[in-house]
Amino acid sequence: MSTDILSLKMGVTSSYLLRGTSGIVMIDTGMPDKMKLFVKKIRSLHILPHDIKLVILTHSHIDHAGSAKEIQELTGAQVMIHKSEKECLEKCEFYPVNGTGTWGRISKQIFFPFLKRIKYSAPRIDIETGDEDFPLSGFGIDGYVMHTPGHTPGSVSVILNTGEAFVGCMSHSGFPFRTTPGLPLYASDIEKLKLSWKKLFEKGVKIIFPGHGKPFPAGIIRKRLASPEV
Repeated sequence: MSTDILSLKMGVTSSYLLRGTSGIVMIDTGMPDKMKLFVKKIRSLHILPHDIKLVILTHSHIDHAGSAKEIQELTGAQVMIHKSEKECLEKCEFYPVNGTGTWGRISKQIFFPFLKRIKYSAPRIDIETGDEDFPLSGFGIDGYVMHTPGHTPGSVSVILNTGEAFVGCMSHSGFPFRTTPGLPLYASDIEKLKLSWKKLFEKGVKIIFPGHGKPFPAGIIRKRLASPEV
């Protein structure tokens, strides 16, 4: 079973399409009001809306779930999220996180008041994952969804058996968050996040696809975690 990876830049959010043997799985949907951009991008990739069978939300924050309802209505796709963030998504609430460093604390005061004022509608949640890995073989994808708490309690990562990991906000690697790959600027529990990274390394991940920024080798985070300054 082979899986094609297609990057889909949805504004500041890096979304991804995984093309398997039974259709396409989308990871994260970006901010609200991204439908025109979404339609334009999938047309350029020669993808029809109904080709997308599943939308996986790495967590409930608006910049990852804001366009999920509209994309679900267009494509007919199922939407998946971890059970601990179902209620937060249904209420369109912004799960609180803390700045993990100086720029994290400063930028939180700049960005978060704006994000919390934006209105959007929640999608229908079809699949709730738990603490056990959720296999994606039913969607033709050679991989699984893994619970990786830390950024938020219900954060998940999508891991392909070939070593690619789509980690949402377990890492930031692009403007306006970071200039180089590293741990995220915001986390509900930074120590749990570090433990989640260690579990990912135990799974043998090789390439990291962040929710903001470009892919990078997993060894970069491994070195950061080994540093006494982290």
